[in-house]
Amino acid sequence: MRKYLLHDHRHVHPFNEEARDLRIQNRPLWLHQRDTLAAYATQEVDLPSFEALPRDGGECLVHRDNLYFDQPYIDAFMAAARQTGGPCRAAFAPDNRTFTQHVLPLSTSFTREGNLYLADLWYFPAGVAPDPHPVVINFDSREIGYYHVPTYMATDKGDLVYQVPLLGLIAIDSWVHILLADLIFGLFKRGARYEQNANASTSFKLKVLWRALLEQKQVLRCSAVVRVGRNCTIDPSAVITGPAEIGDNCTIGAGVVIDNCTIGDNVNIAQGCQLLLSTVGDGAFLPFRASLFMTTLMENAMVAQNTCLQLCVIGRRTFIGAGTTFTDFNLLPTPIRAMNADLQLRESNAPVLGGCVGHNCRIGSGMIMYPSRTIESDVVLFASPGRRVLDRNVTYEDSDHHQLRVAHLHQRLYPRKGEKTAEAW
Repeated sequence: MRKYLLHDHRHVHPFNEEARDLRIQNRPLWLHQRDTLAAYATQEVDLPSFEALPRDGGECLVHRDNLYFDQPYIDAFMAAARQTGGPCRAAFAPDNRTFTQHVLPLSTSFTREGNLYLADLWYFPAGVAPDPHPVVINFDSREIGYYHVPTYMATDKGDLVYQVPLLGLIAIDSWVHILLADLIFGLFKRGARYEQNANASTSFKLKVLWRALLEQKQVLRCSAVVRVGRNCTIDPSAVITGPAEIGDNCTIGAGVVIDNCTIGDNVNIAQGCQLLLSTVGDGAFLPFRASLFMTTLMENAMVAQNTCLQLCVIGRRTFIGAGTTFTDFNLLPTPIRAMNADLQLRESNAPVLGGCVGHNCRIGSGMIMYPSRTIESDVVLFASPGRRVLDRNVTYEDSDHHQLRVAHLHQRLYPRKGEKTAEAW
């Protein structure tokens, strides 16, 4: 079967990069799409738009390249689509709690048709045809979250909980969608699947229990639940609770606490760091006592000592200085808004939400960043009495390095679409 990719040329703010090139669950989105559809597609063709699709009579699958979907969702969609025998398009119903509560608020990629929302994912059994039939796949969502929190954190949007899918699809239109894809479509979903397997399979429970007894470890810390790559150095005092994955050539120091995280290759996590429900990209470095809570670090990022990041996304090759705090909770009960693909502020439907830093940034020590604020790629911020608290979005023009005679030493690698290329700087 042939697969057609519709290219989405929009940049995701504040990275100034197309969604397909961003990392989701520590893998480039284009690579994840290719591997997920490998069982169905024998040929891949890039196209600029839906109108450019050839009208031949072959079986084909069409999707836009800003979509993240997992293997269970694609298997369910293909099975349902082939069963209809006609052209089909992925759709979502209003009773899909994950879609309506988390995916939809900042999305611009879905088309409303009646009471359904249509995604840019099509199946054609005999060439492109008009009026595809909407195929609704249930995400099998379940509520997971933090119930024992102060009542003032339970806003009119509900408790501090997430509707976690066991299978799903999300369009990457905003930096918040990267966080959602890593968190609820990744880490939370992995935990829910482990729980489902344990409840449904006695043999699975016995396998995990036997492995824990053999290794003389607590059940959630044994190798059946915590996967460790090759050539890793882990201090005996480190506490790693699964389900968790640690890549190759990693160093984890004394007193480190890791709970339900994905750690990439060549990562160095020094003494006393604490990581909960976070994704750490390849080559990242966390000096002592750095803390990540429900946060995504892309490849080669560095978070210095005594820094706390909560519900944040940090781009590649970005440095966050020591003692910096990214807050995630509005002190006043106002809705948290975030930027969508059209660079418009919209309600995120999230009671708590951290900030986002683009690629190739350098953030000084001791900063405090308000919820949902963003820092554009290639920005340098020096800590100063006049700028310690970041209460608004920071653009490249606001970067402090422009004031220095050595500004040329910091190369702009991620210009906005239509601006000078990286080579021109």
